[in-house]
Parts: sequence; C-alpha cells; structure tokens
Amino acid sequence: MAGKTQGVQVKIYDQSYQLRSDSGEDYTRQLAKSVDATMRAIAEKTKTYDSLRLAVLAALHFADECERLREHHDRLQEAVVEETRKISEALEGALKKAG
Repeated sequence: MAGKTQGVQVKIYDQSYQLRSDSGEDYTRQLAKSVDATMRAIAEKTKTYDSLRLAVLAALHFADECERLREHHDRLQEAVVEETRKISEALEGALKKAG
C-alpha cells in the first residue's frame, strides 16, 4: 500500500513504536529491523546499553552511510556525464566523416 499513510507497530531495542508511514508496512518493518540490529551491534561493541545514547550512535552510523553513498553517487554521476560527453564527441566525429 505504498503511498497511503498507515499505522505499523514495530519494536526497536525492546521498545514498541506505533509508526505512520507512506512507504508500506513491509518497508517500515524492514527499516525498524535495521535500526534495531544497528543499535544492538553498537551496544555489543561499545558495552553501552543506554537506549538514547545507542539511538544517537545509530543515527550517526546511518548519517555516515548516507553521506558515503551520496558521495559515491555523485562520483558515478560525474563519470556518466564524462562518458556521455566522450560518446557524443565520438559520434559527432563519425557523422562528420560519413557526411
């Protein structure tokens, strides 16, 4: 039911949350599962069990991941633009030779 706001009950780090999402129940549950897994992994590594501190550390983890993916996307986009320019120039040159 993507596109329709609906309520979804999820559990993150042993806390229940009633969420509203336009993205669909399965996707929302998947996100909650990812947040829960990340918080648990951080708790395991840091021996920190304060849920607020873990939530902040998880948010930083996701922000870092997002920024790295954004930078990777930008590099790929630049490469596509450059390759498109090269192909365009090669086609123009081939058309001039043929014409």
